Amino acid sequence: MIIDRTAHRVAGRVARRRSAPALHPHGVLCSGTLAVTGGAWGAAWLDRPGSYRATVRWSRALGLPRPLPDGLGLAVRVEDADGPGRPLDLLFTSSRAGRLGRHVPLLRPNALRGPYSTLLSYRTGERERVLAAFPEPGPDDDTDRTMPTLWQQLARRPVRFDLRAAAPDEPWRTFATLALEAVRPTPATGTVSYDPYAHSLPGLHPTRRLARLREAAYAGSRRGRSAGPGDLTVPSGAVGGSAGPP
Repeated sequence: MIIDRTAHRVAGRVARRRSAPALHPHGVLCSGTLAVTGGAWGAAWLDRPGSYRATVRWSRALGLPRPLPDGLGLAVRVEDADGPGRPLDLLFTSSRAGRLGRHVPLLRPNALRGPYSTLLSYRTGERERVLAAFPEPGPDDDTDRTMPTLWQQLARRPVRFDLRAAAPDEPWRTFATLALEAVRPTPATGTVSYDPYAHSLPGLHPTRRLARLREAAYAGSRRGRSAGPGDLTVPSGAVGGSAGPP
């Protein structure tokens, strides 16, 4: 409980100082298409091929100035995944692909130079697996290693990701592809309220490890953005509730 309250307070102070979310304060919103390939996952949505509209936000976690590397976030909303008005939210963070590296955030200067993972496991049918988004290489990726932003890449060519899943004793296996098609004209601090706990599916949902800590930080960030000077006390019931983007 002490850790939860500390996370709430720190996130609130950062958000108030920035007048923006404590984490991932600046980003770009894209439209796209997510196509589920189907397979034997033991989860109805994963097992059934289908195509869905997607709303994707790419962002820098700490808001560090370029060209400094930053933790990069890829938030994916699969529209109407569980029926009209019932989306699926998947939050990926820049990481490595190895058995340990997939659980650790990685600072990276380039949006398309490595995978993004959910860091924590998802329940997929009867197994717990980490989900990851692997960018597909473009035709000029071997020669151009300086492109710093996803929206500049989108201006040059379509950007695609393979979405994969793996348990510790499994190789990565593709369950969907994600194609980003256009940048939405929104302010840099504009966001969609992504929530992987509220917007999950039967047979495909995040485990609850560290959920309280994450929810406390998100609640503190939301409160910090609206708080006046000195108004960052932790209200009763502020931690442990549903999470939105910090």
